[in-house]
Amino acid sequence: MTFPGGTSVSRLSVYSGVCAADGLAGGTPHLHTASTEAYVVIGGSGALQTLDARGLRETELRPGSTVWFTPGTIHRAVNHGGLRVVVVMQNAGLPEAGDAVMTFPPDVVADPGRYREAAALPAAASTEEIERAVARRRDLAVDGFLRLAAAARDGDPEPLRRLYAAAVALVRPNVARWRELWERDVAAQTRHTAAVLEALQAGDGAHLLDAALMESPPQDRWGMCGNLVTHDVTHPTALSG
Repeated sequence: MTFPGGTSVSRLSVYSGVCAADGLAGGTPHLHTASTEAYVVIGGSGALQTLDARGLRETELRPGSTVWFTPGTIHRAVNHGGLRVVVVMQNAGLPEAGDAVMTFPPDVVADPGRYREAAALPAAASTEEIERAVARRRDLAVDGFLRLAAAARDGDPEPLRRLYAAAVALVRPNVARWRELWERDVAAQTRHTAAVLEALQAGDGAHLLDAALMESPPQDRWGMCGNLVTHDVTHPTALSG
């Protein structure tokens, strides 16, 4: 059984490096094309900068803050000091399979090859080399984000619309694979719940005999917004007594 609701969960320590473009510390602005994301703040302080068709917004983040944002919401986590977040993602498997588009400048986002090159982090590199690559990727995305924000403040929706069109073009080749993942891990849970409700209505509790305790060990990763501790929630381990 995968994680409840077909979601995924991770712990995020937001990057503390400062972006040269505006002097703010934090992560890489990006959007998701198919999945809603939630932040539950567990430590430190910061802000969430978001941009969508309704405009630009900044939301304070402090311990206890719980916010979530739907597909198409460009989001940037800003770290004012020690910002730590539990992240819950809809559609476990899809975000890991590419359901995120960073806000690189228009000429980069419109070119799949240049986009992949800008988004990639070096393999088998030292920590210092990866940190530099993370900072370069973040700064390039902030550059694009600041352009989008300026257009939004001027009442010009076209740059955001062009970004959305480019994002769709970037992810479209992945959708068939995403559908397979969604059917296996997310839709299957919905069908399982429907079957359980039918059984309960009929007075049948046989499924309770299959009760189990599941575990997924932590894994460290370099994320877009910060250092991540993730869990492979689609391949958990059943713990026995």
